Amino acid sequence: MSEITQLLDAAAAGDRHAAAELLPLVYDELRKLASARMASEGPGHTLDATALVHEAYLRLVGGQHFEGRGHFFAAAAEAMRRVLVNHARDRDRLKRGGGRTRVDLDRLTNPAAAPDRDLLQLDDALDRLAEEFPVAAELVKLRFFAGMTLGEAAESLGLPRRTADRQWAFARAWLADALGGG
Repeated sequence: MSEITQLLDAAAAGDRHAAAELLPLVYDELRKLASARMASEGPGHTLDATALVHEAYLRLVGGQHFEGRGHFFAAAAEAMRRVLVNHARDRDRLKRGGGRTRVDLDRLTNPAAAPDRDLLQLDDALDRLAEEFPVAAELVKLRFFAGMTLGEAAESLGLPRRTADRQWAFARAWLADALGGG
């Protein structure tokens, strides 16, 4: 069992010391993921990569049990997704002109750089996808929100590469249809 897995188990059991030891081990990797997500964000954005990592980390530690490194980073991708979506929702309230428009899925390679409306529509569609096809939705989350390659995401989910290829193609088509791209 790796050191990260041991610390994750101890943190889930309530060991605050383990949670404190875990952060330095995963921080650099989480920071790289967050930096990649935030690199294209426009000037004046009130959320930066450090804040994204800290918000996501706070959502991760304390009470959750992770079945290893892959599960932890999948949860980190989900936590980053939630932080970005909540931030976009806050900025996209009706008082700020919050209408909805068609989303081009091919433009959403970096969710942090996407317009808030696109990110919110993607989030809604991703929730619907997860209800029917959870594996496909997890693959999308790892690709879009954790910045993983298809191979890395497949490995994290324990999927054979060919299965991941099929799931990815399906998820893209499903989301394109759900987002109005036909």
